[in-house]
Amino acid sequence: MRIWFKLWKGNRLLKDMTIHDDSSETRTHKIFSALESCCHTWDLAKPLWLDSSIREFQNHGKTKFRADSFIEDIPFDALEIQILEED
Repeated sequence: MRIWFKLWKGNRLLKDMTIHDDSSETRTHKIFSALESCCHTWDLAKPLWLDSSIREFQNHGKTKFRADSFIEDIPFDALEIQILEED
């Protein structure tokens, strides 16, 4: 599985990273693990999965976590997660 993370401020891409996970874990575990790794690398708090972000991710394979998904203030507009390739 390959998951792409992007950090947005306005219409500007601040940074991005792709995480590869070839483990035998479940799809959900791979996604949560990749999100945790990305947040650790970029020194971000982990976002909350709101109902709207869960639905968007299930339907389209991507979602954006905005300020309402984070407990603390964030210096960016959105953290986007997108599945590029599944096992």
